[in-house]
Amino acid sequence: MSDHPSTFGSETNPSGEHAWDDRARIVSADQSDRLDGGGVPLLRGTFAEMIRRISLLAEEDRAGYVIEKAGDRTYSAEEAMALASRPDFPAQDPG
Repeated sequence: MSDHPSTFGSETNPSGEHAWDDRARIVSADQSDRLDGGGVPLLRGTFAEMIRRISLLAEEDRAGYVIEKAGDRTYSAEEAMALASRPDFPAQDPG
């Protein structure tokens, strides 16, 4: 079961687990609030992959990017780093 946005305030209704395999994209933080769904994506992949990509950036550069998770919401770099440190965060595929 994945997290689903509610119809009130666009907040996530947690299901007890994160949908690490949901589609996501990284966009520039200054473009993420646009009415057309955000700016041009810099990277696309699973939510877990985008979290890993954010974590590879230098700390001072992370704030310039956000993750937009399909059907959910936008996650700041700070939120991404907190999710990366969770014990249930999936290990990177060796391939």
